[in-house]
Amino acid sequence: MADDPLTGFVRTVVGSDVPILVLSPHLDDAVLSCGGLLGWAGRRAPVTVATLFTEAAPPPYTLSARQYLKQTGAGDAEELFAERRAEDRRVLERLDVAIRHVGLVDGLFRRLPRPRPGTGRLARLLPEVAQVYPTYRLHLSRGRVSPHDAETLRLVAGTVDELLPGRSGGLLLAPLGVGGHADHVLVRTAAERSGRPVVYYSDFPYDQHAGPDARFTARNGLVARAWERGLDRKAELIRGYGTQVDALFPDGRVPRAPEVYLLPGATATDPPGPAGKPAPARGSARGVRTAGGVP
Repeated sequence: MADDPLTGFVRTVVGSDVPILVLSPHLDDAVLSCGGLLGWAGRRAPVTVATLFTEAAPPPYTLSARQYLKQTGAGDAEELFAERRAEDRRVLERLDVAIRHVGLVDGLFRRLPRPRPGTGRLARLLPEVAQVYPTYRLHLSRGRVSPHDAETLRLVAGTVDELLPGRSGGLLLAPLGVGGHADHVLVRTAAERSGRPVVYYSDFPYDQHAGPDARFTARNGLVARAWERGLDRKAELIRGYGTQVDALFPDGRVPRAPEVYLLPGATATDPPGPAGKPAPARGSARGVRTAGGVP
């Protein structure tokens, strides 16, 4: 049986022995969204998972940060993130991939690079005034990158340049930003601007109740393809994130959902182009459509 376009594309990339760089905003996103594909590709190609936002910050915490810590049963954010980094390494080591924790501060704890004048004392009582994203619901999850995150965006772009040099001819996997978390959208923005061939992965489990940014998918002419290999093992891997799994899946069940990857229409059947250049486009941008499962 002939491969579907996604499998054919992945086989071509793997057969070319070019590096694959997976950008994971947080310490679980790569496995949540790409665990099945990583389990297959990690044994066949040089794959690196670079997790960007791997650090918290000391108190005082915002109300949103305190609610998150309560949800995970943790009292200290820095101790929690040390545990999260350890569990991420344990899980990723099972996938035969290289691991890079970049060390940027998670959006829930990220403070303004330059405090607002006259807010020093107030910030000790009301930490929100010193944050890039003061609240989760009204700021961090609204699908917009703050102007105060310009330096963070530059650092993410620099990480891509370091780990996937333009001359490498490699492939970049980046989050689609489903759910609107600013950290995910920021990483997506860095990938889109990188000039490298990019495949976007649909952010699981947030894509179970939200859709992609239609303007972004249209602008990039993206076509959705499903990947169904390795989903049972993926569920086991997800359970390795013990600090997060109960909050993500309160009923204790990890949905067996196909992974969804979005490729430019031409790239869905063509391999990456010359070093640092995407495959040539064909025709106009297309809307997103979901393909059938991978045999």
